[in-house]
Amino acid sequence: MNAIVHHATYSSWRSYLQEAKCEFLRMLREPSFCLPVICFPVLFYLLFGVLLDKGTGGASQYLLATYGAFGVIGAGLFGFGVTIAVDREKGLLRLKRALPVPPGAMLLAKMVMAMLFAAIISLVLAVIAATVAGVVLEPSQWIRLFVINVLGVLPFCAIGLYVGSLVGGNAAPALLNMLYLPMAFLSGLWLPLTMLPDILSTIAPVWPAYHLGQLALKVVGFDMGQPIGMHVAVLLGITALFFVLAQRRLSAAE
Repeated sequence: MNAIVHHATYSSWRSYLQEAKCEFLRMLREPSFCLPVICFPVLFYLLFGVLLDKGTGGASQYLLATYGAFGVIGAGLFGFGVTIAVDREKGLLRLKRALPVPPGAMLLAKMVMAMLFAAIISLVLAVIAATVAGVVLEPSQWIRLFVINVLGVLPFCAIGLYVGSLVGGNAAPALLNMLYLPMAFLSGLWLPLTMLPDILSTIAPVWPAYHLGQLALKVVGFDMGQPIGMHVAVLLGITALFFVLAQRRLSAAE
């Protein structure tokens, strides 16, 4: 009996790993996803954080945190939103449910995929910052930035999942871009909030990207001074809310 249980557990974990591997390779081989998601934050950082930095290092550190957040938000939104919309439209979600795979394997695979892309973005930016931009941080700061980026992708996975449950594959990229780009700008990920009109700075906390950005900025000492617990609570609430909404939407569509 123990051998049967052990074999079943091993097979279940192997199924999860295989599903995650296939999902990661799927998105890695999709140039319209992996190139913008990885290259845009890197190119923006090279332009604004390296080439236009006046040598003080402040801009390089600030933008290391905010463009890291910007990159992982894109990985979460588009990694979930577009693929869920396309798979739902083509009937692949129903097919997945009919296959003998462990429950939740598809969603877990997409989460792992998004986290892996977040890790890649974070590592590439860190290498550029430490070598080309001359950013000097303590080892614990590098680690904290990495962890914030990898885990910070999850709330935006939930938002992407919900958007993908609402619209089709053709509409999803446009709708996500309409959310992604203004939210990034209004959250202070491109420019410090102090450079924006007061009204925009005041309403910035309504955006989940603001809270992820503030967690990253706190590591490098450029945040607005608000409690870490508040930012974490908001991001956890966003994750739970949109995951539940998406699950209800997908269940109702079946």
